[in-house]
Amino acid sequence: MPTAFPHRTPVEHTPRERTSVVVDAEQPTDVLQVVSSATAQLILATLDDGPATASDVAEAIDTSLQNAEYHLDRLEDADLVEPVDTWYSEKGTEMTVHALSVEELVVQFDSSAPDTERSTDEPGNTD
Repeated sequence: MPTAFPHRTPVEHTPRERTSVVVDAEQPTDVLQVVSSATAQLILATLDDGPATASDVAEAIDTSLQNAEYHLDRLEDADLVEPVDTWYSEKGTEMTVHALSVEELVVQFDSSAPDTERSTDEPGNTD
């Protein structure tokens, strides 16, 4: 069926090289809780292969679309995944394309170490 919308255009996206999460008692972070889920880890591994829609991710990891969307939202809130484009289904439905926000996540337990970004109460926010 022909459509007026481009179906899947190439996505040009380069994630940040690195982000650090500092774990300390003064400013807790939810990032570790978000990535502790097996589903979230499978999603991150899938997106490491390239940007994808929630339905592509759900199919790749053999889960429901709702479950994939739930974890993608949590990963986006933690600033590990970000929307990078919009594709359209054959029926013209908009589909958000997700990609990794960062190539490397570093967990540090010493907040005085150089080259760190302190996490805040809200996942994904760094000073």
